[in-house]
Amino acid sequence: MIRWTVGLLVIVHGLIHLMGAVKGFGWADVDTLHEPLGPSLGVAWLAAAALVTAAGVMLLARARGWWAVAAGGAVCSQVVITTSWGDAAAGTAGNVLLALAALYGFRSHGPSSFRARFRDLAAATEQAVRAAADGAAGIVGEDDLSRLPAPVAGYVRASGAVGRPHVVGFRAAISGRIRSGADQPWMPWTGRQVNTYGAAPSRVLYMDATMKGIPADVLHAYIGPAATMRVRVASLLNLIDAHGPEMDQAETVTLLNDLCVLAPAALVDAPIEWTPIDDHHARATFANAGHAATAVLSFDDQHELVDFVSDDRLRSSADGRTFTPQRWSTPIRDYRSFGGRRLGALGTGRWHPDDEPAFDYLEFHVDAIDYLEVAADGMVAPHGAASQMP
Repeated sequence: MIRWTVGLLVIVHGLIHLMGAVKGFGWADVDTLHEPLGPSLGVAWLAAAALVTAAGVMLLARARGWWAVAAGGAVCSQVVITTSWGDAAAGTAGNVLLALAALYGFRSHGPSSFRARFRDLAAATEQAVRAAADGAAGIVGEDDLSRLPAPVAGYVRASGAVGRPHVVGFRAAISGRIRSGADQPWMPWTGRQVNTYGAAPSRVLYMDATMKGIPADVLHAYIGPAATMRVRVASLLNLIDAHGPEMDQAETVTLLNDLCVLAPAALVDAPIEWTPIDDHHARATFANAGHAATAVLSFDDQHELVDFVSDDRLRSSADGRTFTPQRWSTPIRDYRSFGGRRLGALGTGRWHPDDEPAFDYLEFHVDAIDYLEVAADGMVAPHGAASQMP
């Protein structure tokens, strides 16, 4: 709503500049403009109209670089307004709005934004996994499932992994809602995520959330030995910068969870120590960069993963400065096919406090996903519905 309101106001502001062009070129009398305008100023007013209107249209269309056009439009508009200050001074208010929108656009979409950082990190991790994918070439066969406990093998088989290339990562478009506590309001969000696997697994997630009507940018990055979570309000104010051993431990559990929930085909190559429990349960232990995570996986009679429970994740405080060990689970449902690979599209993040009832703090939906597959020649390429995600 804010984007549409601002965008439409900017477009109206831009079209008003056409009055200066009309008078400057002598096409018609404009009673509201009393000061003289010649053809040269008519060109300037027309240019301002074009830039400001284009900025509004680009904002509504979410076009990249709209903030740069908006900044140029604000400057050009203010220059021509000064030439007819007595008639057009009120237009300065529109340029203040346009300049603020350009500033927000630069911070939220420009080279220093979390969006840009996400794209850079995602590209770097994909390049790294491509360079290290030699050993995973070939097609997944039944022999690859032999080291897995029976319920895990059934899950991988049902996911459509057998007979297809090995998976070394994925790109996903995800949406949902999140809250900081059982009594806190839900915040809607959309996200882009890239995970890679192998000798040095990584996880990069960008979330575009809304907190009480105010936009917030969230960037998770787990690359190499360290994990971070950063939050900016309105793309301007740094609210959270979580890092350190506790954050690394928490993200190690999340990395294992993503592997089990979103990339079941990659389980055949994952460095996981499996412990069979029964026909519907297995224990997974995963280590990365000096941190270990253990979880119990639950499967139903259709060989679908329905829950993931771990006591190794730490719950962060609202400001991201402190972490408390707490049981964490992710019930999964709504299995469907994504490019021939089957996985649960709906999931829930659930905390289990010792002295309070368990509560859901996260709901997510997989909107699109593609997998980085290793072809017979050892080359890694994406396959699926999200290949063209920004």
